[in-house]
Amino acid sequence: RARALLQQLPPQDCDERFCPDLAEEERRQLRAFSARRRQEALGQGLACPVPGPCHGCPCRKCGRRLNKGDPGIAASRLGDHFWHPSCFSCHFCHQQLVDLIYFQQDGRIYCGRHHAELFRPRCASCDQLIFMEECIEAEGRRWHLEHFCCLECDEPLRGQRYVMRSGRPCCRGCFESLFAEPCQACGDPIGAEGEEVTHQGMHWHARASCFCCSLCRKPLRGQPLTCRRGRLFCSDTCSRGQDASSTA
Repeated sequence: RARALLQQLPPQDCDERFCPDLAEEERRQLRAFSARRRQEALGQGLACPVPGPCHGCPCRKCGRRLNKGDPGIAASRLGDHFWHPSCFSCHFCHQQLVDLIYFQQDGRIYCGRHHAELFRPRCASCDQLIFMEECIEAEGRRWHLEHFCCLECDEPLRGQRYVMRSGRPCCRGCFESLFAEPCQACGDPIGAEGEEVTHQGMHWHARASCFCCSLCRKPLRGQPLTCRRGRLFCSDTCSRGQDASSTA
């Protein structure tokens, strides 16, 4: 329950004490944003038996009927509608709402996290809402300017080339020294900007000198190939020729 609450109701979305690095203008905007949400959108569902006058009413989410006496959830901000308990969930992430705490927007209910993200972007690094005028957008996510850094060395990456690694940016130097795959042919790492060919879990530079037949050196990019014991061949003939050479 505690983990779900932290996920659905991030404390940094409504309390500046959890955002120690904010500038004063950002703090002012956070206070105003939080107050407006509490006043206009925040509510808590009420679990109760469906009353007689609502007998046969459809569940607001799934549309199946609710009969008198059935367990239901009412939300005062959304009128006289009822939900099945299992249907009272966030419109975005579909998680059931912990303690029935919801935020409404345009007739839909959301957890606090995804309601806030309807209005403000969230930093992929610190998980705080972004109130600055500028932010960095990359790979469909957003970052505070100062938080878009290499996941290994913390080098700022604004305006720099980077590689995404496990959903986080990595500078070219760290990627090539820590994560780049070695070429099966030459043994050198395949850099962030190098073209790569993979086959059966092995990696090659895409250049003709590496991705080529092990016997006749014919380039194999876009061509049929045979792989035997980690070596590439353009045909069964070359593969048999290699076997004969090895035997000799």
